[in-house]
Amino acid sequence: MLKIVILAACLVAVVSSAATYTNKYDNIDVDEILTNERLYKKYFDCLANKGKCTPDGKELKESLPDALKTACSKCTKKQQEGTDKVLRYVIENKPKDYKTLEAIYDHEGIYKKKYAEEAEKRGIKVPN
Repeated sequence: MLKIVILAACLVAVVSSAATYTNKYDNIDVDEILTNERLYKKYFDCLANKGKCTPDGKELKESLPDALKTACSKCTKKQQEGTDKVLRYVIENKPKDYKTLEAIYDHEGIYKKKYAEEAEKRGIKVPN
């Protein structure tokens, strides 16, 4: 679950067919997306199957299952930092959105359990 929003509202990692995620979105301003309700909602709606996806949102949505499964092992350092920032923001500021995404991407709680210890080490308080 730690990696859910990850890539979530910000769009930090996008899968390619290679062994790593593309870095073409590494320069996206995650803070701008998180503080701009219109932009945030666009990405959230894409991930939550509630709206159209931009091309980068679509790639992000397609990469989430792999990123969750592999502990974001294909992420760049910048993508991992963005993942932590997004996750922290959504948990603290948008708990309903977090629950919605959790229900979609981790409905069995597998990733939440798998990443609980790592989240705690990073100072992320994942809700029960």
